[in-house]
Amino acid sequence: MGCDGGTIPKRDELVRTKKKPEQKDKNSELSFRWQHCTISQTPLQSPIVSCGLGRLYNKVAVIEAILDRTNLPDVCQHIKSLKDVKDLQLTNNPSFKPSAEKGDAYIDRQTSPYICPVIGLEMNGKFKFVFVWSCGCVVSERALKEVKTKTCHKCQKPFSDDDIIIMNAEGDDLELMKTRLEARQARLRAEKKNKCEAKRRNKIAEQPIETAVSGSNNSTETNKPGDTSQMNECNASTKKGASTVSVKAISKLIGNKSEMAAKRPSHGDISDPQFKKTKGSYSVSSDPRATEVFKSLFTTHKRARTDPSKVIQKRRTGSIG
Repeated sequence: MGCDGGTIPKRDELVRTKKKPEQKDKNSELSFRWQHCTISQTPLQSPIVSCGLGRLYNKVAVIEAILDRTNLPDVCQHIKSLKDVKDLQLTNNPSFKPSAEKGDAYIDRQTSPYICPVIGLEMNGKFKFVFVWSCGCVVSERALKEVKTKTCHKCQKPFSDDDIIIMNAEGDDLELMKTRLEARQARLRAEKKNKCEAKRRNKIAEQPIETAVSGSNNSTETNKPGDTSQMNECNASTKKGASTVSVKAISKLIGNKSEMAAKRPSHGDISDPQFKKTKGSYSVSSDPRATEVFKSLFTTHKRARTDPSKVIQKRRTGSIG
């Protein structure tokens, strides 16, 4: 059976046990999540955006995924449009120096191009970072706890607890972000519904006013000032009786209109007096408004009647006075 020569086998050489699953390097995983896009798995480049669950994306990758949703992973299916993401206002790290990766050279993954603007912690995954949904400013959670305020540390804009998003949340924090995301979406839907109802009410309220104004304009155009009392009587009688109209009011209205038509002046009296000069009976010599110089230009003047040859000669020489 073997084991000759005094060899002593060990237990692990005789019994095969189930291998343990390979454990991931947590530090490498954290650095990858904080420095790479969730959709395209490429390094983060400005502009950087984040969703309501705190995941980081390149804005270009989000736009491409919205246009072609087949490229959108399952963890990002809640993104429907650019309204579901927020542009992040990040603070650059002044001590960060980007350099190309070399073959066997050591790469420090703990350095980050962005830091907390309040206490200077690097955004490398070791510390929790949050951002405010209303303004998009990014700070560390430690700074938010140390300086308790309801205004943003960076832009001084007010915010509520529901506006705080934990970046790259896990476990209980991820469940909290999901509940806040659902509450925010429900609130936005309710606000949109209220706006639509308010617009509809305003349209309904404006329609009777417009019809009333148009009706009053039509009534003023068709009815004369003297007919208002009779029309009021007709309206009052129609209100008292559902389908009956006062005969007296209508008769008064018709009689008043006929009297006004009888009293109306003739067409000749209301014509413009300037048109009288075009009639055949008009004469310049008998017009009191015309001057003597103007009258002497015509043959109806008294000089032309006495000596017409002199008038013609003066007209030719231009010495008419």
